[in-house]
Amino acid sequence: MDTSTIMSLMNALASQTADTAAAGLTPEAVIRAGALIGAGICMGFGAIGPGVGEGFAAGKACEAIGRNPAEAGLLTRTMLIGQAVSESTGIYSLVIALLMLFVVGG
Repeated sequence: MDTSTIMSLMNALASQTADTAAAGLTPEAVIRAGALIGAGICMGFGAIGPGVGEGFAAGKACEAIGRNPAEAGLLTRTMLIGQAVSESTGIYSLVIALLMLFVVGG
């Protein structure tokens, strides 16, 4: 849906209420509420993947260090690089959430 369709939907929704000013249901308020909800959902789903992936990588690295303690330095370095790569998706979702908060909702 494009923005004109969304705005016409919001206007139709706002015109059906008896007193929109008293209810605080302006199109700007609805867009702001949508941006806030969208930012929360974005960060919620965006943090699940990196959290699970980094925990899995750390667990496997601990198992590998337990099997071969002499390679602890190499395993730790490789694990940290992998975690940094997987964390990038969480950072991307943070950027999108901040855009929704301050550009769309602001």
